[in-house]
Amino acid sequence: MGMSYFWAAFIGYLIGSINFGILVSAPRGVDLFSVGSGNPGATNVKRIMGSFWGNTVFILDCAKGFLSVLLTQYLFQLEGVDLNWIAVFSIAGAILGHSFSVFLKFRGGKGVATTMGGLLAFMPLVLAVGVGVWLLLFFCTRVVALASICFALSLPVSVYFFYAAAQIDDIRFILCAVLAVLIIFRHHGNIRRLVEGNESRFSK
Repeated sequence: MGMSYFWAAFIGYLIGSINFGILVSAPRGVDLFSVGSGNPGATNVKRIMGSFWGNTVFILDCAKGFLSVLLTQYLFQLEGVDLNWIAVFSIAGAILGHSFSVFLKFRGGKGVATTMGGLLAFMPLVLAVGVGVWLLLFFCTRVVALASICFALSLPVSVYFFYAAAQIDDIRFILCAVLAVLIIFRHHGNIRRLVEGNESRFSK
């Protein structure tokens, strides 16, 4: 059974490691690591290449998290394992793959979109609150990084309110706490720029 969880994480990691930002930008002569924020995620793609490509990459990055959960739960549903744990390991794997891709010398994006896709498949209520927080912060500040950090912080809080009273096991809280830490860690440069007052904003 333990190997099933390993393979769920491994499959999620490989799916997450496919970087759609690079797949979209490289054929068009754009090196995302050397322009804009230097990040190969959807936000930088949108800044450099426009809304169409940025939104396309965002949707595809979300799909990585969503597909990781659905595929691994389908593959291991007859193995006698806890499918909640399969989801946890596959989401964690997908986000680690997105953030530290084996195909990009262990570089990658910040994992927000892939987190959203995984939560859509596993905890849609938690995702709904998180997206609401993200939208509120973004439209008030126009700062994607601040919205993403607050999105991450909302995840374990939402799990506590949605699932603790129902006595659901702690794996959802553990997952969301780990995701929050990882997302905030991946935004350490943005946090520094926020403190300094020079973080980029999207124009209205």
